[in-house]
Amino acid sequence: MAGVDGTLLKDLDRRGLINQATGDGELTQHLAEPRTLYCGFDPTADSLHIGSLVPLLTLKRFQAAGHKPIALVGGATGLIGDPSFKTQERSLNTPDVVSGWVEKLKAQVSRFVDFDCGDNSAIVANNLDWTQNLNVLDFLRDVGKHFSVNNMINKESVKQRIQREGEGISFTEFSYMLLQSMDFSELYKREGCTLQIGGSDQWGNITGGVDLTRRQHRGKVFGLTLPLVTKADGTKFGKTESGTIWLDANRTSPYAFYQFWLNTADADVYKFLRYFTFLSVDEIDAIEAADRERAGKPEAQGILAREVTQLVHGADGLAAAERISRALFSGDIAELSASDLEQLRLDGLPSSDLPADFGGQSLINLLVDAGMAPSGKPVKDALGRNAVLVNGQAVGMESNGDPASVFAADKALSDRFYIVRLGKKKYHLFALAN
Repeated sequence: MAGVDGTLLKDLDRRGLINQATGDGELTQHLAEPRTLYCGFDPTADSLHIGSLVPLLTLKRFQAAGHKPIALVGGATGLIGDPSFKTQERSLNTPDVVSGWVEKLKAQVSRFVDFDCGDNSAIVANNLDWTQNLNVLDFLRDVGKHFSVNNMINKESVKQRIQREGEGISFTEFSYMLLQSMDFSELYKREGCTLQIGGSDQWGNITGGVDLTRRQHRGKVFGLTLPLVTKADGTKFGKTESGTIWLDANRTSPYAFYQFWLNTADADVYKFLRYFTFLSVDEIDAIEAADRERAGKPEAQGILAREVTQLVHGADGLAAAERISRALFSGDIAELSASDLEQLRLDGLPSSDLPADFGGQSLINLLVDAGMAPSGKPVKDALGRNAVLVNGQAVGMESNGDPASVFAADKALSDRFYIVRLGKKKYHLFALAN
């Protein structure tokens, strides 16, 4: 891992993780000794999603290099909403909702940095601590006077909103830059923080904080932006047909999380290895070279899936994801635990509760109603050739009129689950209603 000797920025650059930086090259010299840096995470939901992984892991990289990270959770800014490159005004959430999200985000960011490693132990801060009792007149006099409206409306993130016909920007969201800038100034004063990192969409907010800190404290501070993650095919990173990929295992299961990375396109996988893992760039280059020479499926996706799943969900989460993947691939589902099946029910397989009157229906109708086939004919054909499996056991046409036997309680996995496979690839998870 790159150290305080100045190799950190070189490593970030080789990974493609540096978008812009202030200071005209002075940042390298500044980081030659241990510094304090921060990154902000606004609570816009009860979990961060994988778009937050690049800055989270960058904080971890800085800490491994000897610097002290601050993860700032925006209890105040989350009440306002960042307008940066958003097409329309955000809906405002209530203070109680935001407060609950803040606590959940604190727990999430705490998994990525070390809070007990000596002088560079991480801390979590909440910007509500220095804003909730702030007098509006003091804010306007002490902070607002340092900002030129002319400069603010020329920031690209704001300009796009102002120029978009029929949308515009409210004064509430327009003031967001002042609040984020005040965060940098406050953390400089309280913690000696001299570097803010964030996504490239935060450049205007970060430079505002650099300028405010200089004006208020004559502080020499820096900003560094990271690239927003894009996919080679132009589709949005972190989105699937089933929705956003979250860091919370209760919103995106470790199995679905693992599968997301496993399905990374060849055109993206080596970039993602540089962004999202702690493998050295030389190791990643070697993986790419070996994949080019090897005939058949590359190994990079499997490495990426294992590395990132373990980083986010730990060794147990990775083990469960791999166990479920093996079981579904081989058809040997007996090794699946109750928690594995709950993961599949959450987002791993199409799933539904068995209707209360399922014993009086035909098996064909049950499977069609569950969406396993567009009509009864493919199900009937599959039953005729023993290509319908329930918990790994083939059922034939004779079972069509006896679903109560097929879904008998003593045949259930973990007392309530049935994995039905139709043909080679069509799966559905049925559960006995509680």
